[in-house]
Amino acid sequence: MPSMFLTHPDFKEKYIDFYQEWKESGEEMIPFVIKKEPDNFQAMLNYLSDCEKGLEPPESWIPESSTYWLVDSHELIGVVNIRHRLTEPLVNAGGHIGSSIRPSKRKQGYATQILSLALEKARELELEKVLLVCNSTNTASKKVIVNNGGVSDWDYVDERNVLKRFWIKLT
Repeated sequence: MPSMFLTHPDFKEKYIDFYQEWKESGEEMIPFVIKKEPDNFQAMLNYLSDCEKGLEPPESWIPESSTYWLVDSHELIGVVNIRHRLTEPLVNAGGHIGSSIRPSKRKQGYATQILSLALEKARELELEKVLLVCNSTNTASKKVIVNNGGVSDWDYVDERNVLKRFWIKLT
């Protein structure tokens, strides 16, 4: 069974394989942390560590965020990023938690598992409830969120999409 880990140098080869699969798929890279080029792997890890400390905030996002990798014995399966608090842009269109499963590992229960593990980490951060957001056309994400206790809230409409917003109580 896969486990959740903070980013770590021991996972370099696994991460690069994960990253290459995303690049080859041509899909949008979500959450934002997987867009960071891993050519200088230690610099990427330092960036993620600085994000957790609030030293490297991406524009319009909140500075403190923790990134975890879902890893089994031979590969990195998914990534989750947990924002420690919300700004207005995150309330509308980002939420507390963003995650992705590598294309070749989808529809195997990993998305539900990574969200469940992320909710445990959010409890450790003493969050009372978390907001999750997905595109209204993303049926799989909506199902994963609801399966983890998500309760639908108002939709947000940006310039391109209708975004579904869900809250999950942690206390």
